[in-house]
Amino acid sequence: MENKTSKYFKYAIGEIILVVIGILIALQINNWNENRKSDIFENEILTQIRANLIKDKSVLADYINNAELATTSIDKILAEDMSLKVNDSLKYWLANVVRFDRYRPLTNAYEVLKSQGIDKVSNKQLQFLLGMYYDDQSVEANIASHDLEIMFLTDWLPILKKNIVHQKFGVMLQLQDYSELKVGGEIRNLLILNRDNWRGSDNTLKKTLALIEQILTIINQELDD
Repeated sequence: MENKTSKYFKYAIGEIILVVIGILIALQINNWNENRKSDIFENEILTQIRANLIKDKSVLADYINNAELATTSIDKILAEDMSLKVNDSLKYWLANVVRFDRYRPLTNAYEVLKSQGIDKVSNKQLQFLLGMYYDDQSVEANIASHDLEIMFLTDWLPILKKNIVHQKFGVMLQLQDYSELKVGGEIRNLLILNRDNWRGSDNTLKKTLALIEQILTIINQELDD
């Protein structure tokens, strides 16, 4: 009986050990599968975020170019002698200024990431920079562009309604009376105010673009690993 009991306990212990080993293996496989799923999700979501950021980058590059054209055109207009015959280039310079852009970043991929948890991105620096761009810097860029739109609607539009001859938005703007471009004139004063707004917008957009480029560099490294 003692011999049989001893064999039984040894058998039972062996069975328990096998069960424990089986559970540990199952847990390991499950962890491996979860890690694999997490890696797949991270790669997919970073690929989508990268595509969105590349589009944002292209839009920002165009808007920065518009801002630089606007400030340069204002400088040229203010340097003109309005007592002389109006320069034919004036209608093109004005078109560069009397306009606005709407900056709306593509956020669909980032919203999906947030719904799943920002910690799905393993790179902590990338987590921080993504939050900085989508939650802060892109908002600032949106506000900067919106300020120019407000100036267009509240200040320029009433003037255009009374004084416009022909316009092709962002290309050409012809007025019937340029006398307000003389020193002290309403249009000239608006141009001076607009110059600071365009410069501020330009600086904000350039900061935003630089942040996008920094994020893209890290994402490319993560996806190449």
